[in-house]
Amino acid sequence: MCSAQSTTTLVPEPEWKDVLVQILPPQWRWTEEEYLILTDHRNLLVEFTDGFLEVLPTPTDKHQAILGFLYLAFQKFFEARGGKVRFAPLRLRIRAGKFREPDLRLLLSAADSRRQNRFWIGADLAVEVVSEDKPQRDLLDKRSDYAEAGVPEYWVVNPHSETITVLRLRANTYEEIGVFTRGQMAASVLVPEFSVSVGSVFDAD
Repeated sequence: MCSAQSTTTLVPEPEWKDVLVQILPPQWRWTEEEYLILTDHRNLLVEFTDGFLEVLPTPTDKHQAILGFLYLAFQKFFEARGGKVRFAPLRLRIRAGKFREPDLRLLLSAADSRRQNRFWIGADLAVEVVSEDKPQRDLLDKRSDYAEAGVPEYWVVNPHSETITVLRLRANTYEEIGVFTRGQMAASVLVPEFSVSVGSVFDAD
């Protein structure tokens, strides 16, 4: 007795890439909604600027240890006082046509209308842990981005120099309030009662 066998023709990988190139918009032609749909359905860190996508590197174990320590510290303090703290991935809209993925972001009030489900449209404080591959993004580029978004306070947590830089927004530009090192406490400008031990941050495991 003969049985019918179905055959499936697999498209070679190079041809699949050609198909995707034809389907997906070119880098400079992505719309904001296309970016949002893409990142709605992918657990990737992807940022967006005026039609261009940038896929961010996967965080390292050390990066996640530092971020985890900071998240718990911020969450314990601010959420007890009615605030809301979130970590990446969760999109932050800088302006129309530009989205970033800060490692940590904070609103002083959980009821703030800028806290939306699909993405936040602002924050009171943003934190970036400097990445190994492109430190300039967190040290310079993101500084400009969060100033553009009007985020009042920005922390740059640098594992390489073991420093935490706290910046305050003044007249659309950040000014350094302090660069804190081991043996010191890095304190918030918005809420001076909140501080973290720099050494404890970088010793997180």
